[in-house]
Amino acid sequence: MAKTTSITNTSSRALSVAREWSADATLRLVLQVFAIALMAIIVGFFVQLALMAAPVISSMGVAGFLFDNNWDVAHEIFGAWPLVVGTVITSVIALIIGVPVAVSAAIYITEFAPARLRSTLALLLDLLAAIPSVVYGLWGVFVLIPTLKPIERWVASTFDFVPFIGGAVNGPNYFVAGLILAIMIIPIVSAISREVLSTVPLAEKEAALALGATRIEVIRLAVLPHSAAGIVSAVMLGLGRAIGETIAVTLVIGNAAIIGQSIFSQGYTLAAVVANEFGEAEPGSVHSAALIAAGVVLFILTFIVNATARVLIMRRTVKRVSVADKVVA
Repeated sequence: MAKTTSITNTSSRALSVAREWSADATLRLVLQVFAIALMAIIVGFFVQLALMAAPVISSMGVAGFLFDNNWDVAHEIFGAWPLVVGTVITSVIALIIGVPVAVSAAIYITEFAPARLRSTLALLLDLLAAIPSVVYGLWGVFVLIPTLKPIERWVASTFDFVPFIGGAVNGPNYFVAGLILAIMIIPIVSAISREVLSTVPLAEKEAALALGATRIEVIRLAVLPHSAAGIVSAVMLGLGRAIGETIAVTLVIGNAAIIGQSIFSQGYTLAAVVANEFGEAEPGSVHSAALIAAGVVLFILTFIVNATARVLIMRRTVKRVSVADKVVA
């Protein structure tokens, strides 16, 4: 009887293990299918766009499309270099202005703000992300451009010896577009930075304080090194947001397919030209292919940004692990 009971228990456990293994295998298979499908969608999306952009590439070549300075729809000449330059300039301006503000706000909320104010301040920052981009653009047109123009003229005339600063000042320009983008990326960078900063172990901060460090030194020596990888990731996500923004930039950059002589000159971006001209382009034409090719370039830029962020995070993680191993040894 005891032997029969033992056999029955063994069979039940074996059946239970088999069911668990079957469930795990099924879940693994489903997740694998989803992952492969996602990769296939991305690759298919890129290939389809590349095929649709083939007419302009066969007409001008890859180098001609990317590095020619002339974007002339009437003569079917499509050089995207002014658009690439405009995209890079506005994004860099956005990072220079927006990232210090966003990270500083995140540090203040997590380290210095009174507990009863933290959620309120975080909510107010997050509300910036809820404002439609067209509202930012209209605010830039009717408020920022007229308000900043006298200041821009003073800066251009006072610091005309600085490269890319002096010269004529246009109303819509690179700087206004970059400033709008800086405001738009602040909630993204700040929110992710807050989450990363909140993961710093309390023991590390208390240890630094016990050694006589001030609050500023605690942030510099304990908080920021621990959070560096996450903050870099937040910055790269903000950069991706800035690169792909369309409507707000279209309203305030001037939409001139030229390379401006200063940050106060009019310009164009890849996203803005697609938004402005795609409705006018005849389907299947070289113009339509050029706009799709601009989208492909935008896609590649975004991919490069994300890949760079991943590499920086991996290097930072490896460096922290190696330092920890040395300390343990």
